[in-house]
Amino acid sequence: MEKRLWTREEEIIVFNLYCKIPFKNSSKFHPEVIRIASIIGRTPSAVNMKIGNFGRLDPELKSKNITGLQNGSKLDEEIWNEFSNNWGKLAYESERLIAKYSHNEKVIEKEDDLIIPKGKEKLANIKQRINQNFFRKAVLSSYNDSCCITGISNTEMLIASHIKPWKDSDDNEKTNPTNGLCLNALHDKAFDRGFITVDKNYIIHTSNDISDIVNGEAVDRYFKLYDNKKIILPDKFLPNKEFLCYHNDVIFESWK
Repeated sequence: MEKRLWTREEEIIVFNLYCKIPFKNSSKFHPEVIRIASIIGRTPSAVNMKIGNFGRLDPELKSKNITGLQNGSKLDEEIWNEFSNNWGKLAYESERLIAKYSHNEKVIEKEDDLIIPKGKEKLANIKQRINQNFFRKAVLSSYNDSCCITGISNTEMLIASHIKPWKDSDDNEKTNPTNGLCLNALHDKAFDRGFITVDKNYIIHTSNDISDIVNGEAVDRYFKLYDNKKIILPDKFLPNKEFLCYHNDVIFESWK
């Protein structure tokens, strides 16, 4: 029987999945691998292998001596080169394709509205929601669903926090997983307001004046305890140093 070649659309969908699950956790038994395989009509083993093919192209994995699967295709490289630095395009295009394929397979969950709607305003709102959802899933998975400061792993308490704020970021930066930290709700708020920051060496810094705002043991317990310690680094999507420097220079202690 003739081998079925991978299509561009199928690879875009799997690249979306590559960004959303920890590489080390990917297997033919992973529920998301199984779900995507069902949507595109591939076996879970085939989808897992394609994730491995993308892994061979990831410079962060290479820096950790993780090689991925070596027998990839030219199309793998084309998809990687097109989308690995174009996050807004990847988020919208891949989610649109997932909705399209889900509709064909009659396994739609709540993705009908991801198909391009009429009206520019509605389309903009849909794109923003898609981008935010993609960003959250990519950031949380890269930190293995754990706060990079405290290690808290209750996903209901975790936030994909933008390093360079959403309002200050361009369309690509808004969706770029390297512009994110996985933080619990308390430290997300402190980071957002500039009470804490993370420098380009991934060291946490707490404002010396935070006690002027909140006194007592709480500051020591929840903030000073982590001062000058290194964050828990992600498996992929290492925080971009330019974004960290922006937060250091523009956001940190901006309330003073």
